[in-house]
Amino acid sequence: MTTALYRRYRPESFGEMIGQSQVTEPLMTALRSDRVGHAYLFSGPRGCGKTTSARILARCLNCAQGPTDTPCGTCDSCVELGRGGGGSLDVVEIDAASHNGVDDARDLRERAVFAPARDRFKIFILDEAHMVTPQGFNALLKLVEEPPDHVKFIFATTEPEKVIGTIRSRTHHYPFRLVPPAAMLEYVEQLCGQEGVEVEKGVLPLVVRAGGGSPRDTLSLLDQLIAGSDPSAGSGTILVTYARAVALLGYTHAELLDEVVDAFAASDAAAAFAAVDRVVQTGQDPRRFVDDLLERLRDLIVVSATGQGAAAVLRGVSAEDLARMQRQADAFGTSRLSHIADLVIATLDDMTGATSPRLQLELMVARVLARGAGSAGPTVPAAAAAPAAAAAAAPAAAPASSAPAPVGATSDRPAAASAPASPSEPTPSPAAAAPAPAPVEAPPVPAGPVTLERLQQAWPQVLGQLENVSRSSWMLASGARIAALDDDVLTLTFSSQSDVAKFKQLAAGKGPSEDLRQAILAVLGIRVKYIARHDAGGGPGGAAGSGPASPSPTGPAREAPPRTAAPETPAAPRTPATAPAAPAAARPSNSSGPRASASGPTQRGLVSAPRASASGAASTASAAAAPVTDWAVAAIPSDDDAPPLDPGPAALPTETPGQFAVDDEPEDAATSMARVATLAPPREGDVLPRTEVVPSIERDDDEPEDEPDAVADVPVPPTVAPPLTPVVTTRNGGVQRYGEAVVRQVLGATFVREEPYEPPTRFS
Repeated sequence: MTTALYRRYRPESFGEMIGQSQVTEPLMTALRSDRVGHAYLFSGPRGCGKTTSARILARCLNCAQGPTDTPCGTCDSCVELGRGGGGSLDVVEIDAASHNGVDDARDLRERAVFAPARDRFKIFILDEAHMVTPQGFNALLKLVEEPPDHVKFIFATTEPEKVIGTIRSRTHHYPFRLVPPAAMLEYVEQLCGQEGVEVEKGVLPLVVRAGGGSPRDTLSLLDQLIAGSDPSAGSGTILVTYARAVALLGYTHAELLDEVVDAFAASDAAAAFAAVDRVVQTGQDPRRFVDDLLERLRDLIVVSATGQGAAAVLRGVSAEDLARMQRQADAFGTSRLSHIADLVIATLDDMTGATSPRLQLELMVARVLARGAGSAGPTVPAAAAAPAAAAAAAPAAAPASSAPAPVGATSDRPAAASAPASPSEPTPSPAAAAPAPAPVEAPPVPAGPVTLERLQQAWPQVLGQLENVSRSSWMLASGARIAALDDDVLTLTFSSQSDVAKFKQLAAGKGPSEDLRQAILAVLGIRVKYIARHDAGGGPGGAAGSGPASPSPTGPAREAPPRTAAPETPAAPRTPATAPAAPAAARPSNSSGPRASASGPTQRGLVSAPRASASGAASTASAAAAPVTDWAVAAIPSDDDAPPLDPGPAALPTETPGQFAVDDEPEDAATSMARVATLAPPREGDVLPRTEVVPSIERDDDEPEDEPDAVADVPVPPTVAPPLTPVVTTRNGGVQRYGEAVVRQVLGATFVREEPYEPPTRFS
């Protein structure tokens, strides 16, 4: 019966430690200068030397010639704490996984009071310290903070974050790390020489890779391979074969990897799928095979990138294997190797939790072969390649055209641009056809101020930038046409009103308009504002409302009134709903009638229209024949370039204030204030000033019905009661809502007083 390798070769001094110089050197310096602390915290992955270092530190402290950084190895303390020693009475190792409670901490405090039996210090090594409960740590806190002079604490843990902060702050923390592959490979080679074991080439790199940087795990795997190997026939020494190592460790054989790589290089589907079948038939895990293939592709990329210097990076690889990898890398090329590695990585991610790993593996092989066939396809003759080059150059040359064609990749009417020529149109003869133009790159965007021409030239780049941000915003902006650019105000026209509404939509500050603004800012460095319109004419670059006005039902279209503040006019007088309808010719003008409605001056800019009813055309004809009054016609002055307002029942989408430009021409402050006062009625829920509230003139209950009214001589038009939730569009596409005064008018209510709101209490 033999002792395990990791026990037989456990280091006995800091000089024998490998790959932990960040810990050993500071500790040796502290020991030489006699500045040793009272508590230490060793943390790191499993099997990297934490407990071993704690024992070495205890040997250095209790050595007969110490404290020293190099134990003598001959005194009683060094012998007892060595490889074959049975332990010392003054060095207590506690398994914190089973001694983690308050009672164990209390027992440790009682033992720490007594002086060491023989050595200089009484040292407590708590392994797996993260398993101690918070209550146990708190019970130890006072002792760890102010221990007796003869007591030292060493905590070893793989999870230092689980050690409470009050303990960590009272210790010297030293982090251990995994050993690098180069140092580990050199160490196992030296160990095999000491053991008299022969290994075939490629075995030790597999052992180091399987060990994962942990010396204990690596030595355990090597010990397993040595124990399972037979002596060689000639010399009688133990020989660890490559086939035995591959079978035991579960890695893919190098010959199988070479077969798959050569099949990928030659685009040989039969050989590639035959190798996959061998993987499955031998019972190997497909995930392990994909992982090994990715490791081989990494080696090929390193060989392709470094050339002759690959031996310094790929340690443990023989010169013959490097030459074979160089031939494979030359057959692929760095670019193709990188693409194949991306496919393999994606497949490895997809295999996580997959129910059919073999299917994922076969699909990966198919993708790699398809990528190889596409990148190394058959050679195309020059005569056949010319039309293809011309077709590829046509889209690139299209943005360079100087004609003011609509810019964009897609639109709402793509068929109009790409429709074939009709049979009636003459077809140019082949002799008159011009030769195919050479590929022309898009001209660079000229430097200088941003003008309309520069924006049109850079529009393809803006759309390309927008496509990377949002696909939906790109599709919407591709159907837009650039109408004008005035300073930083960009006018865009769309083929439908729905596109305008979608362009103006915002959600949490994000939307098509904001995405396009950021794309323009990234390409041209200018932050624009918008005027989004519906291209009623449908022509290229047309602005909304630029065409002739639609004729009215009764005659030619009237010109829009000048942009001045509209005078405040009283609304139409209210009559009972049962009053007969007055003739259209007898309706009063804006200034007639002393009776004022309850709305008073609060109904500025109100657009009222006859509601559609069963009467249909009769109502429309009577409204058209009636003179212009404030209840039948819009009192809002519209822009010169704005389309006629439609107060239909469908609600239009609202737009965010400040996102779109209100006007495309400047105006003075007085006009702006007057127009805002005209167009913006009080919002619903606002309390009107008392001076603006005019009570309705109601008939008293005791007044005789035959008593003539004070304004009976004035013809009264029929009541036009708006719907309870009317929707009236403003000139910029917003929604106009009625206020409190109009609700009182519709309901026939009289303002009496305002009462303050008192919230209910538990006693009311």
